[in-house]
Amino acid sequence: MEVMDWDIDERKELLDRFRSLYKACRKSSSAEELTFLKRSFRIAAHAHREKRRENGDPFIFHALAVASIVVEEMGLNGTAAVSVLLHETFRIGQLTDETVQKEYNGEIANIVKGLNKISEIDPKANAAEAENYRQLVISYSADPRVILIKLADRLDVMRHLYFFTPEKQLKKAKETLNLYAPLAHRLGLYSVKSEMEDLSLKHTDPADYKHIVTKLEETAKERNTYIGKFIKPILDGLQQHGLQFEVKSRTKSIFSIWRKMKKQGIPFEEVFDLFAIRIILNSELSMEKADCWRAYSIVTEKYIPNPERMRDWISVPKSNGYESLHATVIGPEGKWVEVQIRTQRMDDVAELGIAAHWKYKGIKQGHGIDDWLSDLRTLLEQAEDPNEMVESLKQLESYQKEIFVFTPNGDLKKMPAGSSILDFAFEVHSKLGVSCVGGRINNKLASIKDKLKNGDQVEIIISKNQKPTKDWLSFVITSKARGKIKQSLKEEELKVVNLGKELLSRRLKNWKLEFPDEMASQFIKKNKIKSITDFYAMLGNGKIDVAVIKDYIENSQTEEKSASHEIQQFQTSKEPESGDYLVIDENLANVEYKLATCCNPIFGDDIFGFVTITHGIKIHRNTCPNAKSMHERYPYRIIKAKWQQTRETNSFQTTIRIIGEDSMGLFTRISEVLSKEMKVNLRSASFNTRGGLFEGKVKVYVENIKQLDMIIYRINRIKGVIKASRVATSE
Repeated sequence: MEVMDWDIDERKELLDRFRSLYKACRKSSSAEELTFLKRSFRIAAHAHREKRRENGDPFIFHALAVASIVVEEMGLNGTAAVSVLLHETFRIGQLTDETVQKEYNGEIANIVKGLNKISEIDPKANAAEAENYRQLVISYSADPRVILIKLADRLDVMRHLYFFTPEKQLKKAKETLNLYAPLAHRLGLYSVKSEMEDLSLKHTDPADYKHIVTKLEETAKERNTYIGKFIKPILDGLQQHGLQFEVKSRTKSIFSIWRKMKKQGIPFEEVFDLFAIRIILNSELSMEKADCWRAYSIVTEKYIPNPERMRDWISVPKSNGYESLHATVIGPEGKWVEVQIRTQRMDDVAELGIAAHWKYKGIKQGHGIDDWLSDLRTLLEQAEDPNEMVESLKQLESYQKEIFVFTPNGDLKKMPAGSSILDFAFEVHSKLGVSCVGGRINNKLASIKDKLKNGDQVEIIISKNQKPTKDWLSFVITSKARGKIKQSLKEEELKVVNLGKELLSRRLKNWKLEFPDEMASQFIKKNKIKSITDFYAMLGNGKIDVAVIKDYIENSQTEEKSASHEIQQFQTSKEPESGDYLVIDENLANVEYKLATCCNPIFGDDIFGFVTITHGIKIHRNTCPNAKSMHERYPYRIIKAKWQQTRETNSFQTTIRIIGEDSMGLFTRISEVLSKEMKVNLRSASFNTRGGLFEGKVKVYVENIKQLDMIIYRINRIKGVIKASRVATSE
């Protein structure tokens, strides 16, 4: 392949690197992808011929290295490699989206677009915002290969970190630890994650890094000798059972050793799990689990396992798809050794993470707790082609749950999709929210209702005269904004309520009138006002004229005097044998009474009468929940009352509460006692069950208190009933 305008030595190096990439792509790419690869290489080589890396190497060496990582180390195909070569060319303006769509295809265009959007992100090195940045990267990745390519790009940067100044080395190392390594871990890319962590540690804590590397080198011979002694009995057992396998030893990563030393406060010599043995089986898909368990039994026959350290991620894979059996056993010299057992497919998934799904398409993997990854796997397993997968991914509900927007200072905020400028203002600060009048989205003026999109930079405009209105609740969606708006509205309402209270108190004092609570309650009920708070608010904002209250008080006083006069007439006209009591049997001349619904008195209860202003005399039980209040506040309205002993039989409604065991047939037995044995009329019944118990209420008609007592006695004797009692009120 001809590359013009290049130095001879660099051109030779350039072509050698490309041929190596092309050879790797031939294993998994179509003829069309290989044609695209050649074309994209020519374009990239020409576009970047003058661009250099920090050490003077041609920039395209970096692009070719990233393309090689995604193909050779992550298992992707030529489409990913083409996208890597084109995306920097796109960024510098030598390619357009239309050109990529026309000369390549929509799949490559989407990947290139996603790569360039992610490249615009300026990640912060601090861990506090790292998760938001990781999620922003994911939200920008309509095609999952975008994330894999970005991780490959950062991996190559870390491998050549010595190109940069010490300041840049430290910044990129911290970014990698906080952003890229955790993202690789989430995607199951363990080898990428470990290498990133080790390379980061090399620059963040160079002394500790060098110390651990030296210790590993010093103990390597001793460690290898021990590993050989440990695995020999296992190799013999696996061969005897006819299993096809490969055994590897894996030394713990430098970063993992360092982290354990720091966390447990121990020296290198006390880190006992420096290595693990990995048994990789060559098994048919249908025999994978069975072969893994056979290998496990062979290992545990040779060495005693620790049951508490056994991990079964074959039956239930990890959230990122990781499958393996882990056993920790006591080896020679009493040392604990971890043995990992998996198949070749499982090992590829463990090393390549989600990238392995392209290699093993159609094989169902484990489900994850991360919604995006879980849905991503479903698409990878079910999509017939990559374009279908990308289109489906755009429709994922989980993909649309969150957006990420920036403050003018570059701080990143995570918001629910559909958030408005006002939501964002409250997210930044409550005071900013209540005084928000609008804003600027990407330096363009916008109203408080305008919706935000991923990656927007938002500036809030405020006014000291602004106040929240109920209309704001119709378009904000975050709980923080809604809560603060409601709180502000309540505070404003409280001011109006207090104004109404003060106004009424001042006027009543001037008029020398009283407006007791009962009278206020009656006024509220009569005028269909929801609450006493609404009443004072209506006074405060002028919806009720205070003069109306004056008229109501004066009219009520007139009615009360009239009611008192009727009582006096009744007391002077009642028959001598009735004594000082109102006798309850039927309506008396000129006196109307009703049985109070708050306590439902029945014949035989101890009772009294209470003169109301508008509803005549109400008959209450002496044990009525309201009795004490009526006697203390309105003693002049209380009338002694008793039942007419010779009255004809009548029916009174009452309610019985029953608590019992939640057993079959209990309600039927209760019904039989009421209707068949006691022969009472059952008006209604309701029962709720919880925790093996039920609680029910039955409303019945009874003739008198004696009959009610007998009913309660009979119900309490039913097997399974814990307690039956009369309900004190009508509840």
